Amino acid sequence: MKGEYYNPPGGLPPQAHLTTDRAKSTESYLVIPSRSLTDIVTSNLPFWEDTRLWILAQPQSGFIQTFTHYLVEVEPGGGSSLAEPDSECESVLFITEGEFELKRFGQEYYNLEPGSYVFLPPDEEWALKNDCNHTGNFHWIRKKYEFIDGITPPDFFVLHEKEIIPEPMENSNRTWFTQRFVDPEDVSFDMHVNIVSFEPGGSIPFLETHPMEHGIYILQGKGVYNLNNDWIEVEAGDYMALRAFCPQGCYAGGPEQFKYLLYKNVNRHPKF
Repeated sequence: MKGEYYNPPGGLPPQAHLTTDRAKSTESYLVIPSRSLTDIVTSNLPFWEDTRLWILAQPQSGFIQTFTHYLVEVEPGGGSSLAEPDSECESVLFITEGEFELKRFGQEYYNLEPGSYVFLPPDEEWALKNDCNHTGNFHWIRKKYEFIDGITPPDFFVLHEKEIIPEPMENSNRTWFTQRFVDPEDVSFDMHVNIVSFEPGGSIPFLETHPMEHGIYILQGKGVYNLNNDWIEVEAGDYMALRAFCPQGCYAGGPEQFKYLLYKNVNRHPKF
């Protein structure tokens, strides 16, 4: 099944193309343009067959600390019968292309399509297979769950983005929306992965400066992001990773919605 969101085409650019691009790595933020997601920067994983992935974000000293973000490409029939090697990790999967079969060990099967959203709690054994006749893509965001005595980790669930009504943000004149897949008041969750969208001309009209880290993948449209007072143009297929307290704001541009998948860590004491 075809999705409406951008997926990397792979390959390499022609020799006649300019090397200069918008890729940028600073102490506060990272920008990976879609043009950088080529064949020679992919990775493979143990126990995954006919699969490759772009590792967009990973913990590293002096930068982001809490999460990894993979953009995964699976050939027909490919996938894994032992998907997650770390029992303490939780995950969110968001399907952008193709049809997948998700199996929870000893339990039921789930059919996933573009727009499907899966939360996998820690200590969850699962398998995933591309169940269609063309390449499939999905986002896989992983985090080491922060256990708290007296609080039970959240349960597994599967939703579709069409089931989640976009909520307009305050004072935005219905130009800035968030689709929240979990209750923000539920402190059993220590991460949120939401979809944020802007109508043309909509904006984040101030520089957010906060302790949450962010991973931001542009699903569609284009916009201009202010990152630590650097203005960066972004478009569908671009990725940004922002460390804690990186000032951030944006304007939407172009004729269609500007929409992105957003990770943030929440609901826990900072570590000393």
